[in-house]
Amino acid sequence: MKKSLASLLAGLLALGSFASAGTAAENNGRGKSPELFTGASPISITGQSWKAPAGGGSEDKVYAYLESVKGSLHLSSKDNIRGKFQITEQKVNSKTGSQHYRLSQYISGIPVYGADQTLHIDKSGNVTSLLGSVVEDVYQTLPQPLVQLKTLSGAEAISAALKDATQDYGPLGEAQVTPAADLYYFIVAGEPKLTYKTEVNVLEPEPLRIRYFISAEDGSVLFKYNILEHLTGTGTGVNGDTKTFETRLSGSTYQLYDNTRGNGIVTYTARNRTSLPGTLLTSSTNVWTDKAGVDAHTYAERTYDYYLQHFGRNSLDNNGLQIRSTVHYYTSYNNAFWNGAQIVFGDGDGVTFTQLSGDLDVVGHELTHGVTEHTANLEYYGEPGALNESFSDIIGNSIEGDNWLVGDDIYTPAIAGDALRSLANPTLYGQPDKYSSRYTGTSDYGGVHTNSGINNKAFYLAAQGGTFNGVSVTGIGREDAVQIYYNALVYYLTTSSNFSAARTAVIQSATELFGAGSPQVTAVTKAYNAVEVY
Repeated sequence: MKKSLASLLAGLLALGSFASAGTAAENNGRGKSPELFTGASPISITGQSWKAPAGGGSEDKVYAYLESVKGSLHLSSKDNIRGKFQITEQKVNSKTGSQHYRLSQYISGIPVYGADQTLHIDKSGNVTSLLGSVVEDVYQTLPQPLVQLKTLSGAEAISAALKDATQDYGPLGEAQVTPAADLYYFIVAGEPKLTYKTEVNVLEPEPLRIRYFISAEDGSVLFKYNILEHLTGTGTGVNGDTKTFETRLSGSTYQLYDNTRGNGIVTYTARNRTSLPGTLLTSSTNVWTDKAGVDAHTYAERTYDYYLQHFGRNSLDNNGLQIRSTVHYYTSYNNAFWNGAQIVFGDGDGVTFTQLSGDLDVVGHELTHGVTEHTANLEYYGEPGALNESFSDIIGNSIEGDNWLVGDDIYTPAIAGDALRSLANPTLYGQPDKYSSRYTGTSDYGGVHTNSGINNKAFYLAAQGGTFNGVSVTGIGREDAVQIYYNALVYYLTTSSNFSAARTAVIQSATELFGAGSPQVTAVTKAYNAVEVY
């Protein structure tokens, strides 16, 4: 059997110019690969029109044209053209009077997947073009009569696809579209295989729309690909600014789902309840109005990008971990948190906080807790807990990078210039700035949010420089400083590290990155001297 597939080149040149559309299928970003349509070569026939014979209906003209090029369609003079090609759709352009037809090639009453054509007739009744694909020589070489080896039902094919998707992704959520199974001949290595085309379309455990080609003979997966798209959406954030971000289109619905970063960044809404992750945020257009969702999604993307660009880190676990965010948690909830699996944002009460996803350094702070969990895993109590909070402040603030304040975009919205914490001057917001002033009680898990100011101040002095507590520090810049502190977090600190251990870790990290006796080592050493950590 001849396994190659012909474009309709031979015999069609007399009709006008012939332009090849190239390979059988382009990689269009949807997960398709060139192997999908190896059974059909694209054609494009335009130019000189074909004059239809007088009389007969419009469909008669279509088949008369196909009859005239039967040889180029690899049919014998005895073949019934109407049995090999069927019209699947007809439309009329009311502005031009042109008629447009969609056709498919058939084998024994079953369509050949990808062997589709469009044929166009102008208002005078002339065929002006034929576009599409055709399978070559299939009728002459197939056994006659064709034996159909269909043994599976459509329902069994759907089950086979679901089983395969579950193996790849885990337990699947509710189908978003009722699955169907359509029977085709699908060309595999030049051979037509009786095949069911079906889809797995779910939102959990992540948004999926996987198209499957299941063998009707044995239920094996002949081909599959994910057809969800990522797009660039726009929306207004909590503070009224316009942002752009990646989304996906599933059917006619846009989703706050970015599949361009790691294993995805996906944003949900709890709808003022406490169930997590909640409901995937969707929109009928790609212009978004959920301000909290816009900021949570955009700032998660920016945090991912910062870690990748500055540290070469692929998401929180350095292995592409999917970043999930949920906004609108509970009612007037004045907090944001990382729960070990995802980040969660309250809407605030409008007095102490506005919507907490509206500040990049807050989003970066919470996601850095995820990085800490996958690296040093600092215990969330006492001095290790204060370091845990401090490293989140340090890196979150560095991602935003426009000042030394944390939470200034969402804290006390009626008070201009206010913030939750300051790395430059922790005492402005009730934090100690040196070890002798540390909190020693048991509230706040041993002062995790309070004593973080000590390590924050050391970072600020190392980066910015200045004289504090009788010690003068020459700053090394934020970038060198954050590289040192990140390196210390990932490679040096442990679950139980205290402030003294952090000093040693940061100095060793600076030595590793910049060398003993370097200005960077001197800066961090003096910075810890200034905050009385030895």
